[in-house]
Amino acid sequence: MGTTAAFCLLMLCGIIQQQDASNLLNIIPRKTVKYQSENLKVFKKQGLSNFSTVLLSEETNTLYAGVKDYILVFDLNDISKEISRISWFASEDSKLQCLRKGKSKAECNNYILIMHKINATNLYVCGTNAFNPACRYMVIDNMKLKLYTRATESRGRCPYEPTVSYASLIVDGALYTATSNNFLGTEPIILRSFRNPLRTEYKATWLNEPTFIHMELIQENEAISDSDRIYVFFTETATEFEFYDKLRVSRVAQLCKGDLGGKRTLKKRWTSFLKSTLLCSVPELQFQFNILQDVFVVKNSNWRETIIYGIFTQQWGKLDISAVCAFQMETIQEIFLKGSFKGPVALEGSHMKWVMYRGDVPTPRPGACADVSAVHLGYNSSLDLPDKVLQFARDHPLMDSIVNSVGLQPVFLKRGTKYTQLVISQATDLDNVTYDIFFLGTDKGYLHKTLNCHGEIIILEEIQLFPSAEPVQILKLASLKGLLYASSPSQLVQLPVAICSWYKQCFHCILARDPYCAWSLSLHNCILLAKHLENSQKENQKVPYHPWQQPSS
Repeated sequence: MGTTAAFCLLMLCGIIQQQDASNLLNIIPRKTVKYQSENLKVFKKQGLSNFSTVLLSEETNTLYAGVKDYILVFDLNDISKEISRISWFASEDSKLQCLRKGKSKAECNNYILIMHKINATNLYVCGTNAFNPACRYMVIDNMKLKLYTRATESRGRCPYEPTVSYASLIVDGALYTATSNNFLGTEPIILRSFRNPLRTEYKATWLNEPTFIHMELIQENEAISDSDRIYVFFTETATEFEFYDKLRVSRVAQLCKGDLGGKRTLKKRWTSFLKSTLLCSVPELQFQFNILQDVFVVKNSNWRETIIYGIFTQQWGKLDISAVCAFQMETIQEIFLKGSFKGPVALEGSHMKWVMYRGDVPTPRPGACADVSAVHLGYNSSLDLPDKVLQFARDHPLMDSIVNSVGLQPVFLKRGTKYTQLVISQATDLDNVTYDIFFLGTDKGYLHKTLNCHGEIIILEEIQLFPSAEPVQILKLASLKGLLYASSPSQLVQLPVAICSWYKQCFHCILARDPYCAWSLSLHNCILLAKHLENSQKENQKVPYHPWQQPSS
């Protein structure tokens, strides 16, 4: 390739990097692959539907899937073959009560929604049980499944209905769940059960019509585990704005793992619950994305550098735009530790207005998990906190300070696509440079593989996962194996993070700009780099991020 052509391409790359948000909306996938079953491993069987939860265990090469009335087990390397299954039907009494309450026959089944690994041989599983949530333990013995213990009523641990979004997590033997606590769905709750049970208050100022998305444990101090925090990501109806319609906002809330509740005030309630607004916007276009769809956390050995990525959409308008925004963990924690609070101010009649609280914040500061200064003052746990601290925490759960996204703008935008699920993998090239690869599922059943290359956003591939348009409901990554798993209401599919063999020629392999792929000079193939790292770098032409560079002969 001549010098002139190389210069033109170099300038083009520079122009792309300097594009504004309006141009980034129109990014076109470099390669579109229509549905090809030979590229996927597929599991689909008549009578099995609603793949609503998936649990991966890379240590045991096992994938568990929860569907309507069944729990299924697969080999993690090939999910097209079912290894085992066990049925768990809703009781006839639960079905009858469900129908009497006006629910449909389809709704009055047992949809398995929650699965958590307790140890190598035991899972904790929960299902809707015909709008009467139930949980029980399941044992795995030589890939044979057995449900033991009677199903127990599990309000607050599992959703009542299969279509409601929820979040759950097991930490140190305690189950954390964010869901609804009643049949009507009018009592949202963030609950800790098994050990030191706590829950949120039933107050709109704490949780107001929330849609829960994700929970994450962030370990801050190995020496003091009580300083660890649970973060809950959700969208709710704002109480702090006066608006003609219900304005939805995206939030992050914190809970201290060591919280024991208060002695009198906030007894058996969270004393550490605080929430702040996540702001994902494009100021230059006056776009604000206020509906959170999914969250993926890229952890760092330094917890402060952990990055939270979220998919956001707009509540109103016909623009049909999805945005991915990034938030730094240090910024979130800084707001909870040092940010200003909002407080209620009474107006005429019964109206309340939320404004920045300008009074004194009590000591120790609400929400400071296992704070050293609090311990020095003699407050060894939340049970020791004075009433004025607990009353403040109860009445001021919302921060006035908001969490701005990294760079004050989205990582990228996509017009005409609604993203539903996100996972992020990391690929390292031969120069030992690591790149984040975004895999995004859409509501039409496509997978977008996207690379942020020094500020230039590239959709490397668009892959159709299902033969007909179905939403990607679940997207999971087995990072050690380099495999992705996606589910729709009717099926489960598996595919590798990269299919380098799609690129038959050296030029196409390099032009793909996929960090997973490289051109082998000895094999004359586009190969998966990770599988050939034992070969000499001289034999493997790394895929450069500059398509104008020719491979050496």
